[in-house]
Amino acid sequence: MKFLHAADIHLDSPLSGLAAYADAPVSLLRTATRAAFGNLISDAIAEAVDFVIISGDLYDGTWRDFNTGLFFCSEMAKLDRVGIPVYLLYGNHDAESEMTRKLQLPPNVHQFDTRKPQTYELPSLKVALHGRSFKDAATTENLAVGYPDAKPGWLNIGVLHTALEGNSAHANYAPCSLAQLTAKGYVYWALGHVHDYQVVCEAPWVVFAGNVQGRHVRETGPRGAVLVTAEGSEIVSVERRYYDVLRWERLDVQVGDAQTLSDVIRLVGRAMGDLVTNAGHQLPLAVRVRLLGKTSAHGELFGRDVQLRAEVLAQTMVYGAERLWLEKLRVETMPLIDKQAIEARADAVAELQVLLDTATDDPQLLRELIEDLQALVSKAPIELSDMVPQFPAIRQGDVADLVRTIAPTLLAQLAEVK
Repeated sequence: MKFLHAADIHLDSPLSGLAAYADAPVSLLRTATRAAFGNLISDAIAEAVDFVIISGDLYDGTWRDFNTGLFFCSEMAKLDRVGIPVYLLYGNHDAESEMTRKLQLPPNVHQFDTRKPQTYELPSLKVALHGRSFKDAATTENLAVGYPDAKPGWLNIGVLHTALEGNSAHANYAPCSLAQLTAKGYVYWALGHVHDYQVVCEAPWVVFAGNVQGRHVRETGPRGAVLVTAEGSEIVSVERRYYDVLRWERLDVQVGDAQTLSDVIRLVGRAMGDLVTNAGHQLPLAVRVRLLGKTSAHGELFGRDVQLRAEVLAQTMVYGAERLWLEKLRVETMPLIDKQAIEARADAVAELQVLLDTATDDPQLLRELIEDLQALVSKAPIELSDMVPQFPAIRQGDVADLVRTIAPTLLAQLAEVK
């Protein structure tokens, strides 16, 4: 007996951090969650699974129109035609309180109740599925404690959307402990809500399937669902399957050996080439690049965000825009020159260092700086506003952190130390 355990589909959720740029693969971004879900459905049919479990957050909140629901119905109909049932549990993003539109689903889709735990029995397989959907998005009660005891002699599966204990990065919905889950006597817990794949426990199996498609750079690496094989009332294997159509990666490039901006670009190009070569797949890559290390090129990188992005994009063209795409480039290098070396110069640069050291404690200077920078920001094109991370702080009149961040770079550039 085989089943697919999926969660956190977030159908039609936009992929964040890409569409703002003119060179973004817009069509791919718009349809990525649908395409990944379609891959899941195709695999379910190819594997002839006995059923599919969706452990919450099928949707990303209420639909803009009925097209999201119609797409889901069409995919479910494919499974219906080959006799594969689906057991659907609603999580915080598709709770009753979040959904203002609904469609009647195909007959093979079985929805877990929101009022109390519900059990679906499959007598021919001797499988019992226990679950309870979210009625309200902000469900903070422990739903698991109300689940029924295991049905003796059957393969019992718990379906739950939960943060579980220790997942502080996720909202604390339907909190419960691992001990509470294992006490139920189920063989497998099909969990949702945490977007990273995790096998929390193997006796019994407690598994977060993760989401099927990464939606931003915080969701790097492969994404998909879990194919579970069982014999009788025992789990034989838990196999991760990949369905994503675009993959997010972070790339840290050490540029300490770089002497010039050109050297930096060559190092980035080489690192990107290695990333593509070692990827082990042909999916498009959306990459966030960070430049790190103490380098004599630090001053030359100052204030050249647009040029740097263009230079790195030129490097990616070797691999094709459909294969490699730059999500963002961050300069986090440091100058080789230190504070003591600048002080020893006893020139205008040293005097500027003294001024910058005290700038954040000078209200009048900060006010004048805010006025000048806000005037500059107000005239900036919209597309530039989206690309400069310091703009929101300037609009809010918070420039102290900006001064502290920019000062070493500015001094390194003026000092012209090679």
